[in-house]
Amino acid sequence: MTTDDDRTRRMGGDYPDGGAYSSGTYRGAAADPFDDSGYSSDTTAMLGTQQPYDATTEELMERPVARWHGGADFGLLVLRLVVGALMVGHGLQVLFGWFEGAGISGTANQLGEAGFTNTTLLAWVTGISELVGGTFLALGLFTPAGAGAVLFVVGTMAWVRFDGNAFAGAIELEAVYGAAAVAVLFAGPGRISLDRPTPWYRHAPAYGFVFLLLAAGAATAVLLVLR
Repeated sequence: MTTDDDRTRRMGGDYPDGGAYSSGTYRGAAADPFDDSGYSSDTTAMLGTQQPYDATTEELMERPVARWHGGADFGLLVLRLVVGALMVGHGLQVLFGWFEGAGISGTANQLGEAGFTNTTLLAWVTGISELVGGTFLALGLFTPAGAGAVLFVVGTMAWVRFDGNAFAGAIELEAVYGAAAVAVLFAGPGRISLDRPTPWYRHAPAYGFVFLLLAAGAATAVLLVLR
């Protein structure tokens, strides 16, 4: 067992009044192999020329952690509003022929030319997916379902229209829509949304992954069964 005399001889100094370990500090060299100041409740500076036991680590631990900020919420709001409004417009073109759209019959003919069967049913599914999905995105309501519906439509169209000989496969627009939908799926709608008190707002990545799989599965089913 190490005694007080042993410690005194090794360090070449005397303990302050009160005996060893009385305050967790003593007079001695800085490289004290018996230094127990890190376990002491004493908050005062150490005696002599000794330095705090790990000032660098303390400073790092006290640095503020990067947090979610209002700029991210505003950016997600703009993304949702623009993509959602455009999807709503596409849905109105398909369902009602608004904004110089083709309507159900015209969309069904276009789908038939692309090699699909049951084109009238598929036209209704496409229009409703665009209208409902775009509305959900714009409002930030049931956001994973809205983004998934958009991703289902644009993913299917991207597969059909892809041209390996053209720049970006000739699907730049579909790629932008799809990337925006995936971004919202995994980032969530932001705090400026109606989804804020919901589980899918608090756990956006988990729900985003689920609806990404659902969108991919729906697109694959349509391509395999109806084309």
